[in-house]
Amino acid sequence: LSFAWIFNEYPSFVQEDSRRFVSQETGHLYIAKVEPSDVGNYTCVVTSTATNSQVLGSPTPLVLRTDGVMGEYEPKIEVQFPETLPAAKGSTVKLECFALGK
Repeated sequence: LSFAWIFNEYPSFVQEDSRRFVSQETGHLYIAKVEPSDVGNYTCVVTSTATNSQVLGSPTPLVLRTDGVMGEYEPKIEVQFPETLPAAKGSTVKLECFALGK
């Protein structure tokens, strides 16, 4: 499976950059330092590379809070590394680690 996110409407896909990241492990979209331009609807697109078929999730609105409350995203480190990670010599391994919060 591969994951992508649509911003507001197709074909406006979220482009990964220094603030935006799409985990190909979980499908989660991470946005650091949310800005007013990030406000809108986000729709997850899951593609099966085996069948080349796509499924779209329901749109999720992102709104800016004006009260300064962080909600459920208190500062924390998100690490879910496996106990061991077998890899072939010379291969590339990608580990995802995120610091969440304000």
